[in-house]
Amino acid sequence: MATPQPGIPSSYVPLPAPDPSVRAADDVARDLGVDPATGLTAAEAARRLAADGPNELRSRPPVPLWRKVLDQFQDPLVALLLVAVAISLAVWWVEDAHGVPVDAVVIAAIVVLNAVLGLVQESKAESAVAALRSMTEAMSTVLRDGRRVTVRSAELVRGDVLVLAEGDAVGADARLLSATTLRVQESSLTGESEAVLKDAAVLAAPAPLGDRFDMVFKGTAVAQGVGRAVVVATGMDTQMGAIARLLDSTEEEVTPLQREIAHVSRVLGLTVIGIAVVVMVLAAVVNDVSTPADLVTVLLLGVSLAVAAVPEGLPAILSVVLAVGVQAMARRNAVVKKLHSAETLGSASVIASDKTGTLTKNEMTVQRVVTASGEVTLTGVGYRPEGEALLGGAGGGGAGGGAPLDDERLAREASMVLGGGSLANDAQLTRTDGDQADGGWTVQGDPTEAAFLVAAHKLAGTVDRVSGFERRGEVPFTSERKLMSALVDPPGEGAWALVTKGAPDVLLPRCTDLQVGDDVVPLDDDRRAAALADVERLSRQAYRTLGVAYRRVPEDLGTEALEEHESDLVYLGVVGIIDPPRPEVADAVAEAHRAGIRIMMITGDHPITATRIASDLGIVEPGARAVTGTELDRLDAARLRETTRTVSVYARVAPQNKLQIVDALQADGHVVAMTGDGVNDAPALKTADIGVAMGVTGTEVTKESAKMILGDDNFATIVAAVRQGRIIFDNIKKFLRYLLSSNMGEVCTVLFGVVFAGLLGLEGASGGEAVVVPLLATQILWINLVTDSGPALAMGVDPETDDVMARPPRGPHERIIDARMWRGVLSIGLVMGMATLLTIDIFLPGGLVEGGDDLTVARTAGFTTLVLAQLFNVLNSRSETTSAFHRMFVNRWLWGAIVLGVLLQVAVVQVPFLQVAFGTASLDLAHWAVAVGMASSVLWFDELRKLLWRVRHPVRG
Repeated sequence: MATPQPGIPSSYVPLPAPDPSVRAADDVARDLGVDPATGLTAAEAARRLAADGPNELRSRPPVPLWRKVLDQFQDPLVALLLVAVAISLAVWWVEDAHGVPVDAVVIAAIVVLNAVLGLVQESKAESAVAALRSMTEAMSTVLRDGRRVTVRSAELVRGDVLVLAEGDAVGADARLLSATTLRVQESSLTGESEAVLKDAAVLAAPAPLGDRFDMVFKGTAVAQGVGRAVVVATGMDTQMGAIARLLDSTEEEVTPLQREIAHVSRVLGLTVIGIAVVVMVLAAVVNDVSTPADLVTVLLLGVSLAVAAVPEGLPAILSVVLAVGVQAMARRNAVVKKLHSAETLGSASVIASDKTGTLTKNEMTVQRVVTASGEVTLTGVGYRPEGEALLGGAGGGGAGGGAPLDDERLAREASMVLGGGSLANDAQLTRTDGDQADGGWTVQGDPTEAAFLVAAHKLAGTVDRVSGFERRGEVPFTSERKLMSALVDPPGEGAWALVTKGAPDVLLPRCTDLQVGDDVVPLDDDRRAAALADVERLSRQAYRTLGVAYRRVPEDLGTEALEEHESDLVYLGVVGIIDPPRPEVADAVAEAHRAGIRIMMITGDHPITATRIASDLGIVEPGARAVTGTELDRLDAARLRETTRTVSVYARVAPQNKLQIVDALQADGHVVAMTGDGVNDAPALKTADIGVAMGVTGTEVTKESAKMILGDDNFATIVAAVRQGRIIFDNIKKFLRYLLSSNMGEVCTVLFGVVFAGLLGLEGASGGEAVVVPLLATQILWINLVTDSGPALAMGVDPETDDVMARPPRGPHERIIDARMWRGVLSIGLVMGMATLLTIDIFLPGGLVEGGDDLTVARTAGFTTLVLAQLFNVLNSRSETTSAFHRMFVNRWLWGAIVLGVLLQVAVVQVPFLQVAFGTASLDLAHWAVAVGMASSVLWFDELRKLLWRVRHPVRG
């Protein structure tokens, strides 16, 4: 038990206490064993830190290198290749282990290369994520031993007395002891874009998180004012910690690509086993195998064919394609943490986005100024003081439709409103990078007050008019008064002025007159009703409204009498303030809709504000309804799914509501991308198929939960990443189509060459070979090395062939290799096999066509035909429906791979030592001409197939 501090009867108990928001601050401090006037002693703080641990959220332990390496071998395709390695080694051993087991070594090297690629890319992603983190350590000011000291926020303990000031980050959950115009920005925790006014008065009853006005929370920031608070929770016991615990119980989803590759691996595994068994049985029967040597030859043939049928380069090529896609996304400020997540965005059918800071700028902006003579629209968004004043409510129903502001009286009134709001103001607007023309701007203080400072720059003469005013006193804003007044001394005038701004419903009853141009007229009932109607209209348009008024006062007025003079005011007008949408988001939303992707807004903000922003961005039609978190809590699973099918805007939602929505969408078969920046977004980000965190404004909890991080917090980057994800998927289909159809050509060649050996003249030309095969095992391996690697890799970086955003997302159960692709794979494989076997028959004596060459030359010609046919197939495989001649030369890497393949084949046919190694013989021009002509049949066959498909499926419109 701790030693009580002087004057504190009860000692510190490190256990959760009753809700401190409904208990008197003095009682909370007493239970925590601290004197609010002096704070803890340094020794007591150290003791509590040792007992409770640091004020940090629990983080996942780093994954050890051995585990990362092991994870690279979890892919089912890799397991299939390891089985192929084992079989190859077994056959090599049965053959008395002569030489090097080339097949096994090559396949093992590919497996290792795949693992290295995965490790390197994931390491790059981790480094990029680390670079996005802030390099500054959070600090807090506390009372220790009666003195103010600055400590690391990680060293805060329960019972510490926080000293809060404008711009401070709140280091722990704390009960307010005192507050003076204290406003806290809690959007990262609650999603509410407006700073919350705090008050130390005890709450009458427990309240939702966003309405606990006598509490401040870890991870939020002081926007305005000062205060003191006693820490009641640290680390995982804070509200941020509660959300972090929720993450622990949230399971990550397997990506659609991972599910599909697992399916492909199972299908290929069964197919390879079936093909190998069938070929070995047929070879044994046809060739009347009877000796152990013949059995080994048949077994070697089966294994060679199995190796040929398995696209052993697929895992490595898949990793390279994903890595290239990830790097392309990184160049667009989208950092993908896991390779397989890169393609998932391309499959997204729903993007569920937070509002504040994601779809909007999180920078309050004055857009409307309404006075007695009309309405002014201010262009420009955010804190950059750029824009202009236009006549009427452009886009808001006002007259004038955005015409230039040429009404001098209206301009004068609007200038007085903005000038008055800038005088009754404690915020500061500063440039963040000196005098650079493209520099950024930042604010200190309440964002709503800062909006007045920015707006004043947009109306000519306003800043100059008020720059000479000197403040002589003020009456601060409180939640009870809902007003703020500043006593100012206008230059060159005999009297001072009291400028007041605040809630219009509170301000108007204190006004007796109205400013009309340079004149002041009585605020009669009709004019008062008109002013109230303007306020109501702006509120319906989701604006936050603030009125501005003033009066003349004597120069000798004391500051203690200011509040008494907040009456008989002259009403100037009202402004409409909103957190505006990011200007680029509307186009991004339209592009997403064109791609068949539904955009949903899920926010903690007010329903009216949410629907207004969603309507402005084109997410929903004007007048669409928003569903609140309270309404969601009353829905059962069936009604929740029905709601998520029809409603796209959700407001006042809690973290568990976001999870409900994501789960309902996934249960309905959607691939969900969830974006957000606040702590409250983290659980849903982890559950979604791909969570997208904001890199600049996002919290560390959110970045940890996400699979992708936006380095520029730009919603348009998400759409660019979707496009890249779809290109990745298309390229995966391209090289799968190529690899499988080419490997099917090898299978058909060997299978039908064994079955029809007599018909083709192979048996008569065997020269005493017990088992006659159209291709040698080493030649099959060579084909895989030459045609499966370079061309497939080049195809993996193929530029966008068609407009990938002009089609809807693929369904979560849609196969990469569907029935249509399988038909193409089989038909191309059959054509390849027929062309190869006919070439062999052309040059062999006997068979269907009489030839005059020996088996080695004929086999070499067939071998060359198959290699060239696969290189022609590269061009076929770039599209399933578009001609190979469309944008034929856009991929220089592809043509480089084709040329290299041709040169290597010439070498293996013409170079003597390679002839010995691969059982080939030199070919003359006639043989080469036949091989090229027969190989090209693959191209012409597929061009005819594509032409017939386009005739049957003409493009509409």
